[in-house]
Amino acid sequence: MTLAVTGATGFVGQALLDRAGQAGVEVRALARRSQPARDHVEWVAGDLAATDRLRELVRGAEAVVHIAGVVNAADAAGFEAGNVSGTLNLLEAALAEGVPRFVHVSSLSAREPDLSAYGASKARGEKLVMASPLDWTVVRPPGIYGPRDTEYLEMFKLARLGLMPVPPEEGRSSLIHVDDLARLLLALVPGGEGVTHQVFEPDDGHKGGWTHYELARAIGWAMGRRPKVLHLSRGALEKVAKADRLLRRDKAKLTLDRVGYMTHPDWVVGEGARPPAALWRPQVPTRDGLKATARWYREKGWL
Repeated sequence: MTLAVTGATGFVGQALLDRAGQAGVEVRALARRSQPARDHVEWVAGDLAATDRLRELVRGAEAVVHIAGVVNAADAAGFEAGNVSGTLNLLEAALAEGVPRFVHVSSLSAREPDLSAYGASKARGEKLVMASPLDWTVVRPPGIYGPRDTEYLEMFKLARLGLMPVPPEEGRSSLIHVDDLARLLLALVPGGEGVTHQVFEPDDGHKGGWTHYELARAIGWAMGRRPKVLHLSRGALEKVAKADRLLRRDKAKLTLDRVGYMTHPDWVVGEGARPPAALWRPQVPTRDGLKATARWYREKGWL
């Protein structure tokens, strides 16, 4: 089997390459820049705007796993280019080259497209996939953590300092370890009954998700600290986002667009939207996963 993979140089993509390599699956992976040689991986230079390179990427593949996407952009046009136009280009390449199977990694934010430009773009990307004649499956992960992640890294750094500002108290969200997500993506590749033309929302199995307070304390525990948890209102978070933009400019992690969906009270996966238990179950207990992630950050000098 040969898989065509986008986003292979990113956090989730690297975990998928690890899992695919262990399974002996050949991968053809898209990358903007030159990459080191890797067993079972053929790198294709290009991006989601390079239609000729996309056709080379998918040619002869049994399935496409589309992970690439824009999570941070200066405006709605930036999200549109990466998450909508890029997805359309890849779908057209798959159709032109006769690739039958398409596994699309979206986001829980697509459930509430009016809350953020990011969520709106992910929802439009999903609609394009669902409207295609391909054998598709959409995966909407919740918050993804684990080695190589730079998003939750911010919370680990704050826990080390002993003070963790979080969204309003009433909010809850689900989590998933990156290795569990990578296992699911590979498990979905064959398709079949109960998988084709389905939208799945996987998580760590923690019923009801995590409150912001619970997650902050769990990350603190992973760091060997008991941080003070400070709930911030939407207005306060917007002020922090503006300050982050001034300080870190394009590298800012907290943006006004992110505040829109961070302050939504329910980012818990749907009970009826989990993948079939016979196909996949989460294997990484979240507290253990957080502890191992903190250890990885320390070993790599990220903390």
